[in-house]
Amino acid sequence: MDANIQRRIVESISPSLLDEVMEIGPGPGALTRHLAGRVRRLVLVELDDGFAARLQAEFADTPSVQVVHADVLDVPLESVSEDPARLKVIGNIPYNITTPILFSLLERRPRPREIVLMIQREVADRILAPPGGKTYGALAVGVRSVADVFRVLNVSREAFRPVPDVMSTVIRIVPHDPPRLVPEDEVPLRVLTRAAFGQRRKQFQRILRDAYGMAPEQVGELETELGMDLRDRPETFGPERFIDLARALARRGRRA
Repeated sequence: MDANIQRRIVESISPSLLDEVMEIGPGPGALTRHLAGRVRRLVLVELDDGFAARLQAEFADTPSVQVVHADVLDVPLESVSEDPARLKVIGNIPYNITTPILFSLLERRPRPREIVLMIQREVADRILAPPGGKTYGALAVGVRSVADVFRVLNVSREAFRPVPDVMSTVIRIVPHDPPRLVPEDEVPLRVLTRAAFGQRRKQFQRILRDAYGMAPEQVGELETELGMDLRDRPETFGPERFIDLARALARRGRRA
């Protein structure tokens, strides 16, 4: 990867000597070398045997750098950080497991302070999509109901050797502090989002009747309470409206 792009990715987390940083999948250490010595503590979580061994050898004399040879999905943040709520996370992650890694980080308690990831551009566009568009869906609602998301930069295929088949984007994810959701909100929101975007061409009122067994008059009461027009399709509802609707359904004891 181009060195200027490496530097821009690292600068997007504003590294300082006060920070603990976890790098996911450092591989040959392209980003690592821009971070080592600039943060108080750098934890490298690497699954590949060869890369992990090379990183161990390269940073053996750097006490502020720790190598964890493991799958990041199996690593509790408490085991690598003194204060997970202050932890910064960075990584160029395998595109085929972007969603599991992303939600693994966002479903933890506490969530990291911020997360900067290079991911496939198509996935970034879905996360950042505004309501009403074709690419807006469950992924956008799931991520943006718990965090603000920013596009740091787009990365062309030509920035890599060998040249990959897909375009890349670096995104910065800042979990809400304080959180908008309490833990009890999260399952109802996921269930609602799954039901809604599983039938995204239908009006929301029809989805609530079909999936939640609500009578038309009950849907009407919900509309009045929340000030929503449930004749609209799910793709027109922003994350905040999904949260409000999921909470209202939970208060009524409605489950899909």
